[in-house]
Amino acid sequence: MTGCGGCGNVKFDGASRAYKRILWIVIAINALMFIVEMSAGVVADSMALKADALDFLGDTLTYTITLLVIGQALRWRATAALFKGISLAAMGAWVLASTVYQVMVLGVPDEMVMGVVGLLAFAANVVSALLLLRFRDGDSNVRSVWLCSRNDAIGNVAVMIAAAGVFATNTAWPDLVVAAIMASLFLYSAISIIRQAIGELRQPEAALAAESVEKAM
Repeated sequence: MTGCGGCGNVKFDGASRAYKRILWIVIAINALMFIVEMSAGVVADSMALKADALDFLGDTLTYTITLLVIGQALRWRATAALFKGISLAAMGAWVLASTVYQVMVLGVPDEMVMGVVGLLAFAANVVSALLLLRFRDGDSNVRSVWLCSRNDAIGNVAVMIAAAGVFATNTAWPDLVVAAIMASLFLYSAISIIRQAIGELRQPEAALAAESVEKAM
């Protein structure tokens, strides 16, 4: 078992059957929700739902990358986390830009579809976050999975709040405000992941020494 809480600065790297099994479940949940939400977005002609569906697709791909690099050298795991951090930052920019486009060009979104599908997406992300909760303090590769699931659950709550605001005001501004908050959360988490990944990449010799000690035990 690598990266236990009592092993000094060595962090859990995901190399356990329990974590891999949970990660497969979370990947399946995200892939299914991508299909469901993208279909709903097409039917309802909702840009917000399509954007959130792409979020599920992005999580499916990044979680698969996480699974592939488990057990690899720290440099590979940190590089994967760095890629996911950059992707999360791009996603934050995309959420903000797509919602601004919807407000300025497409008009008021369908609050009923936003609320119903947002609730379903929230349930899926809460299940994923709860499954990953005990693995939230691992290395940058493992931690990035937890942060993505947590952010998605918070984002779904925000979407439902935005839907209520759109219904109450009959304007799209609540959607824009919530999107700005969501984008800020994505960017904050991206910076956190990128910093941890860069820190791990800058200390390869110490990390390799720690891994050698683990393997010898």
